[in-house]
Amino acid sequence: MNQILQKIQNFTALLNRYAYEYYTLDAPSVPDAEYDRLFRELEALEREYPEHRQPDSPTQRVGGAALAGFETVRHEVPMLSLNNAFSPQDENGVFDHAEMYAFDERVRGGLGAETPEYVIEPKFDGLAVSLLYRDGILVRAATRGDGTSGEDVTQNVKTIANIPLRLHGNHLPELIEVRGEVLMLKADFAALNQRQLESRQKPFANPRNAAAGSLRQLDSKITAQRKLHFFAYGIAQQQGGLTAAEHIQELAYLDGLGFSLPKGHYACFSNIAAVLAFYEQMQAERPDLPYEIDGMVVKVNSLAQQETLGFVSRAPRWAIAHKFPAEEALTIVEAIDVQVGRTGAVTPVARLQPVFVGGVTVTNATLHNEGETQRKDVRVGDTVVVRRAGDVIPEVVRVVWERRPMKTIDTVPAATLSDGLQNDLFADAAMPSEPVQTAQVPLYPQYRLPDACPICGSSIEREEGEAVARCSGGMLCQAQRAQGLIHFASRKMMDIDGLGQKHIEQLVAQDLVRHFADLYRLDIPTLQKMKENADAMPSANEPDGTAGLSDSLKKTSDGTAKKQPTKWAENILAGLEASKQPDLARFLFALGIRHVGERTAKVLAQAFGSLENVRRAPEPVLACLPDIGTVVARSIAQFFAQNEQQAMIDELLAVGVRPKEQAVTLPLAQYLAPERWIARLPGFKTSENKAAALWDLAGKSIEGLICDKALPAEWQQWRDIETNTVLLHTMCRFLAGMPSENTGGGSDGLHAAAAGKTFVLTGTLPTLKRDEAQAMIEAAGGKVSGSVSKKTDFVVAGEAAGSKLEKANALGIAVLDEAALLDLLKP
Repeated sequence: MNQILQKIQNFTALLNRYAYEYYTLDAPSVPDAEYDRLFRELEALEREYPEHRQPDSPTQRVGGAALAGFETVRHEVPMLSLNNAFSPQDENGVFDHAEMYAFDERVRGGLGAETPEYVIEPKFDGLAVSLLYRDGILVRAATRGDGTSGEDVTQNVKTIANIPLRLHGNHLPELIEVRGEVLMLKADFAALNQRQLESRQKPFANPRNAAAGSLRQLDSKITAQRKLHFFAYGIAQQQGGLTAAEHIQELAYLDGLGFSLPKGHYACFSNIAAVLAFYEQMQAERPDLPYEIDGMVVKVNSLAQQETLGFVSRAPRWAIAHKFPAEEALTIVEAIDVQVGRTGAVTPVARLQPVFVGGVTVTNATLHNEGETQRKDVRVGDTVVVRRAGDVIPEVVRVVWERRPMKTIDTVPAATLSDGLQNDLFADAAMPSEPVQTAQVPLYPQYRLPDACPICGSSIEREEGEAVARCSGGMLCQAQRAQGLIHFASRKMMDIDGLGQKHIEQLVAQDLVRHFADLYRLDIPTLQKMKENADAMPSANEPDGTAGLSDSLKKTSDGTAKKQPTKWAENILAGLEASKQPDLARFLFALGIRHVGERTAKVLAQAFGSLENVRRAPEPVLACLPDIGTVVARSIAQFFAQNEQQAMIDELLAVGVRPKEQAVTLPLAQYLAPERWIARLPGFKTSENKAAALWDLAGKSIEGLICDKALPAEWQQWRDIETNTVLLHTMCRFLAGMPSENTGGGSDGLHAAAAGKTFVLTGTLPTLKRDEAQAMIEAAGGKVSGSVSKKTDFVVAGEAAGSKLEKANALGIAVLDEAALLDLLKP
């Protein structure tokens, strides 16, 4: 029996160590399969010898028997709330930190001659809990409740994978009460809601609601399935172990005991100005964090100073919750219109009563598509929650159902009701057999997209399998024409200085410009005509470069127009002339090819080096390139297969637009191996292994693929289709003239170490700005990613590199400083 007990203890300790490495350190030392094998062995032993199950056994994380209810726990040290401070943003994004400066003054006044340091850490949007450990073992977990007493949720908390059931380290306290937040990571929340929808259950409104509901399940097996997470942020009481003098030391101690901390997202500063700078940095990074936060908590670092400052009412004087500007707000939907984008995408847009949210006044919010609008059931007159996080386009999150405007209908026989009205009336009840005498129904009907484009009258169509509907008018649609030209002229595309959105809209509205090349045919008389015919002159404070137009047309004393100098028009023409030799990637991005964004355009430029090569590239070749799948490849190939699009490009060349040629920096021979492009031929489904075998049977030549009669029947059936034979001939011609790497003047070894590699930038580099470093990497054929993973080749780390550097070290990824990066990128 002693051997059995020892085996159970060893398995328990080993599995807890593996879980700590996986969930807290994010650096697993064994594969998942090994963990699962040991876990099953431990489960079997515990079933046979239940009396030897350890109190920190990982088998408790799967949940136990359902509870009848939660017991009440009284907190020995009250869980107090914090006072709030707000820093409103003006329309330019500038923060007003008056309340935080006042907090700093109060702290300094309370400390007299002493100078405070501050710790700033995330204010998690989750559920506060208290964890009690005795002799290193978790014995109780309780919710905050009213601050004085909460609910015992020990069994549920034990299912949270990153909460230690037994503390780590050598300086364990006899007793410690750890305070922290239970939350749900954004990725786990998205996965949970997807499961909810697949099982036809109501999705959760936000991660906080999901976390709170999951933690308070009477059946802990349900909690175990929800993937909750815990971050520690303080110690309420402690007996034995290491004694900290500062809060930052407490956090380090908690880290050593095995608790997760938001590393890289908390810091200690000696003055309030640095604290506020970190707050603004975190507000900017907020959309990219893996968890939701609604502000930052600022605490006096010294525990002795905390004691000196004490408490007021139910809140400490030494801490404050510095809330972010609201990202959600309530407003009313006044109308639902449709917006036609440059690709023809028809998007429902809610016109809202103006509301200040996320630092700006919001009057419009996207509803994404008809299906999403109907799923959320957004209607005119509804009170809705609007969200704007960071630079994200405002969107309607949900409807506040109890505020929906309703009307009463009289004497409606149930059998005659339409399906939609039946759903409105009886969504939560069985259909009555008797006629309805009176009922409350929504005042406005469920939203439907119009059948015809509101701009050009062309039909609105939706392809099978796609959520987005599109106007079929193409360049016949003035909305698409204007948006396409605005996209073409924008900063990241052709960067036509002086030509603003208002100019383009007026040129299109007056039918003075229809295609890209028409822009380069503009002259001062045409621009002057546009200005004179404009129904409304742009004001001098327009943000799109239209300043100065209002000075171009003045009124004489008798009210007639008097022409003024046309400096603004000359600036536009100068901007057009300066844009005639764009980088190839910018030009490709500017064309507005569906699915081709900035990154894809750069890949095309790096792969082919010239516009002519891109225009000739067949679909299978395109599909072989990194980050370009079959859908994107088909879109690019179809674009260049259209005579109208080729004519449009020829017109641009005719008016003097000449995209720059560049060195080919992708290893094309590697990407265009025969088995790769054969496996990507449209309509011919095969694996790369089978494609390699077919290539061998064909004598390793495209001529063999075209002519050999002894090849497998499925290949011959595909080849017998005329368009497929034509494609093979096209492939033969293209590959024969395929650009080789480093053509265009570079040396044979140009950027070989960077080509095809994935880089992640973190921290502040000594001389390079981040966009400069990214441009250099991409010019060398590399790719810049925003997150570290096993697929990352290099992490470029500067000053104050955070969690990305830690993850790179844990995964064994090569880390470069700026000097090493520049050396790597040398020709």
